[in-house]
Amino acid sequence: MITRWIDWCAKNRFLVFTGTLLLVLAGIWSLRRIPLDALPDISDVQVIIHTRWAGQPPSLIEDQVTYPIVTKLLAAPHVKAVRAQTMLGDSYVFVVFEDGTDLYWARSRVLEYMQQIEGGLPANVHPVIGPDATGAGWVYEYVLVDRTHQSSLPELRSIQDWYLRYQLETVPGVAEVTTIGGFVKQYQVNVDPNKLRAYGIPLSTVVEKVRASTNEVGGRVLEMGGAEYMIRGLGYLRSLSDL
Repeated sequence: MITRWIDWCAKNRFLVFTGTLLLVLAGIWSLRRIPLDALPDISDVQVIIHTRWAGQPPSLIEDQVTYPIVTKLLAAPHVKAVRAQTMLGDSYVFVVFEDGTDLYWARSRVLEYMQQIEGGLPANVHPVIGPDATGAGWVYEYVLVDRTHQSSLPELRSIQDWYLRYQLETVPGVAEVTTIGGFVKQYQVNVDPNKLRAYGIPLSTVVEKVRASTNEVGGRVLEMGGAEYMIRGLGYLRSLSDL
C-alpha cells in the first residue's frame, strides 16, 4: 500500500506539489485568523450575585437572602446549577448556565429575576451582579506598600479606592478591580451613655443629627450687580472639625 502511494506521488509530482502548496497556504491562513490563547477559558458560563447585609449572622442571611435568590433562579431558562456561599455580612450566589449560552443573555435574564426578587428581601438589602468576566478572569494581584511608613492603612485604602482603581479599570480588557484589606476611611462618633442619660437625649437623636449634618441643601440664585450667585448650605463632612 505504501509502495503504491509512493509510486503514485512520483508519477504525479505536479498534483502533489500543488496539494502541498495549498495545504501550506491554508495553514498560514488559519494561523493568522484562528484565535490563540495561552490560557484558554474552560470555565462555565456563570453569573455571580453578591448581596451585602452588614453585621448580620450567616444563618439569618441564609434564610432571608440566599435561599429566596437560589430558589427563584433555579427556574431561570438554561440554568444548569445554582450554588451559594453565605458568610458574615455577605451572600454570594453562583448561577451556572448551560454550555454555549451567551454571557450577556444570561446576565440580562438574571437581572430580570433579580427585579422580582428584590421586593421580597429585607429593607436596605440590594443584590448586585458581578462584572462580565469569566471564572478564569482573575489574572493579577498587587500590594500597595508605603516603605516610608508615613501613610496609614486608611490612607492607603483611600489611594487605592479613589486613584489606582479607576486608572486600572481604564486598561483594555480589565472588567473589575477588587480591593481587599486596609481600612475604609470613616468618622466615628463615640457616645457617652452617662451624659446622654443626664441630658435626657436618646441615642436615636444623635444618629439623626449626625446623618442630617452631612446633607448639602441647594437654594435659589441671587442676582446682584448683573451677576448671579448660587446660594446653598454646605454640610458635607470633609474632616473631623466639620463634624
